Amino acid sequence: MDAGTTAPTARPTFLVVLSDPDVVARGVGDRWGTPPSTGEHLDGATVRELEPGLLVVRRAGPHIHDERLDLRLPTSLADRRPTLLFPSVHRSESQQHCFTVHPLGNPGLRADLGGRPRTLVPTDPRAMTGLLRVLDESARSLGTTATFEATHHGPELAAPALFAEISVTEEVGPTREELTALAQAIRSFGPDPLDQVALAVGGGHYAPRFTDLARSRRWAFGHILSRHALDDLDPTTARAGLDATPGASGIVFARAQDRDHRAFAGLGPALRESDAPRRTDLSDRASARSLPTSGT
Repeated sequence: MDAGTTAPTARPTFLVVLSDPDVVARGVGDRWGTPPSTGEHLDGATVRELEPGLLVVRRAGPHIHDERLDLRLPTSLADRRPTLLFPSVHRSESQQHCFTVHPLGNPGLRADLGGRPRTLVPTDPRAMTGLLRVLDESARSLGTTATFEATHHGPELAAPALFAEISVTEEVGPTREELTALAQAIRSFGPDPLDQVALAVGGGHYAPRFTDLARSRRWAFGHILSRHALDDLDPTTARAGLDATPGASGIVFARAQDRDHRAFAGLGPALRESDAPRRTDLSDRASARSLPTSGT
């Protein structure tokens, strides 16, 4: 290599966890076929390499209850400090149809869908935001939308993790085009080192304001604590949300009044939306599309 030439940055390691009972996880895995084995195993299941830095493993059980899965990783894989990525179905009370990405954990007193109350999982803000942006491009071509969701379910993990979902209903499952789009997005996305990282606070469950900021500006968000979550939020969990958002320079609030919540006293600083520059690779159409406003 010539003097002064910068070596390419190796892709971070991602472990895609495919839950067999989940129709989206199965559909994504089917599009990848059977990649070569790495020679490693997780609870007896073969860990496979889809491409450098992108590993895949199938699991027999539901992923929201796959508690502390990271503690059972083979040592050689655990040493690479992978981010765990869970393709999944998304079910919305309001029947919204969309792609979603979200961090893991339960900021409040309930843990109905895996994990523990007031326990937040480490995030990978730039990776999660990078995946959202790639899905946003695919969603536009399919006539749907891609959006963040707020932090709201398990499993409990000590490794960084995120879910990537496709909406389904009792009557309508994921389309072939949506499954292909998610499978391709997982293969092509990457973190943007130029993004500024922050904890996101306030707004609705689908975080429309933070989704728009990630699309239009160089913001990457880790935990997203919705307005609903603030009802039960205590200072310890608020601090945990910031600590579990690595690289965060502070907090972006959806509303000025959210800054006065007791859980954020002395925690910060509060950042302005304009503190991150605009992205130049964005079409006006992306920021103008409507986003879901409520769901699970």
